[in-house]
Amino acid sequence: MPRRTPPTRTASSLSAATADLSAPLAVVDLDAFDANAQTLVSLAGGLPIRIATKSLRSRPLIERALGHDGFAGLMCYAVREALWWARDGHENLLVAYPSVDVPALTELAADPALKRAVMVMIDSVEHVDFLAREIVGHEGLRVAVDVDASLRVGPAHLGVRRSPTRTPQEVETIIRRAQERGLEVAGLMFYDAQIAGLPDSSQAVRRMKKISAKELLARRSEVVSAARALADLDLVNGGGTGSLHITHLDPSLTELAAGSGLFAPTLFDGYDALELRPAAYFGAPVVRRPGEGMVAAYGGGYVASGQPGWSRVPSPVPDQDLSLVRREGAGEVQTPLTGPGADRLSLGDRIWFRHAKAGELAERFTEFALVSSDGGDRVVGRAATYRGEGQCFG
Repeated sequence: MPRRTPPTRTASSLSAATADLSAPLAVVDLDAFDANAQTLVSLAGGLPIRIATKSLRSRPLIERALGHDGFAGLMCYAVREALWWARDGHENLLVAYPSVDVPALTELAADPALKRAVMVMIDSVEHVDFLAREIVGHEGLRVAVDVDASLRVGPAHLGVRRSPTRTPQEVETIIRRAQERGLEVAGLMFYDAQIAGLPDSSQAVRRMKKISAKELLARRSEVVSAARALADLDLVNGGGTGSLHITHLDPSLTELAAGSGLFAPTLFDGYDALELRPAAYFGAPVVRRPGEGMVAAYGGGYVASGQPGWSRVPSPVPDQDLSLVRREGAGEVQTPLTGPGADRLSLGDRIWFRHAKAGELAERFTEFALVSSDGGDRVVGRAATYRGEGQCFG
């Protein structure tokens, strides 16, 4: 099945709205961002959505999303990031990835208010022992157990390679060890990457997702029941942008997680259940004309993480009639493009792209220009990225 091409802002409207700004620049369409927020809430079926901060990496935009009914709490990707948010007055902070940042964890353990605001992730007895051994004052740290949500079919592992913990018995072992060491087990997390993070590219993929959802529904219920028999859980988190419509049906969950859907990058164009509007773009100026039917833009080599391939490179906005040159791709300093639209461009004109993933774009810019069609296409503000605030959490 061909990939769905959602309606985007036109290159001319983006260029007109940002004519007074220098390029390269990054843009967020607030109309699309807010519409996507409402779409995600409707897919969540009444469960609150914890915002995955790595997918936005802009404090003003994360706070804008929190302003929508249906979003509650932040899923951070680093302990230092969670401390930054907590000191800004935020609570209900879950660090979604285990950390071995001893200085940051020690800061957390030393402050009772931070301990109440931040929950850190573990997925093994080894993590428990690390915290107990390395962190002074670790007693009372609130932790969540990351449970493997992948699908196993014989020797095949379908999903991401993250947590080694999968069964109720394994979770019970970790909880008992954590409690012996003075940690407070307060949550569980299940990320179904093989559902949430995989486009519906074929009937085989759709069948796999259906099988995985059924298996996970049963196993997750067993794990949660076993954990609740030993610990008073504040949260049981699951899902992602691509699986909200499925995961919200599980009564064992107390909340969902999403973030990328607010920006709707190109990797989310291929989902049957998602009708999102592209909200994040970047523009790069034309700086060369290497030949007839070809131009080169300044920069543009913002390749997304994950399995290497053409799905990870930026995509020119379709109405420009341009495509990347296959033998070069997106370049560190310049990106050549070819197509019927090339000869209509002059030096200094802007070429507009969408990134393949969401928050990674924020690592390339210090701010987003915020555009809206309210009163005509125009810039209505700016939103600093983490990088623009001098923050880098890895």
